[in-house]
Amino acid sequence: MRKAWIICLMIPLAVGGLAAWLTMGSMEQFASLAQPPLSPPGWVFPVAWTVLYLLMGAASCLIWQSDALQPEKKGALTWYALQLAVNFVWPLLFFGAGEYGIALLWLLLLIILVLMTIAAFGHTSRTAAWLLVPYLLWLLFAAYLNAGVWALNR
Repeated sequence: MRKAWIICLMIPLAVGGLAAWLTMGSMEQFASLAQPPLSPPGWVFPVAWTVLYLLMGAASCLIWQSDALQPEKKGALTWYALQLAVNFVWPLLFFGAGEYGIALLWLLLLIILVLMTIAAFGHTSRTAAWLLVPYLLWLLFAAYLNAGVWALNR
């Protein structure tokens, strides 16, 4: 049981860590861009993402360890894996490639996938679904920031 929790928590942290490593130095570039109102200081992003990745991992573990039928668990975890893969690509587009418009479209896809994941998780564990709500809210805020950066830096 403990091993499952460690694995579930480490997967999203590893995905986020790899994306951060691949876009290392990008926060300085990001800070030099014109920012929309309400843009938080740079230190907020790694703190927020660490918390969100831990919540995602906990939610996935609740699904993995649930008593739901295997097909239902597999379906929910497939949505989870898909959104996590799309999550991984967004910083590469935004920070790595500086493709703010494409990154915004990618982020909208991610939001849809997270909504699908929340719905799938909700069939198995309401707690798991609720653990993803802060992530969804952060993604909506990120979409606002992404749109603002795109509009202000064309």
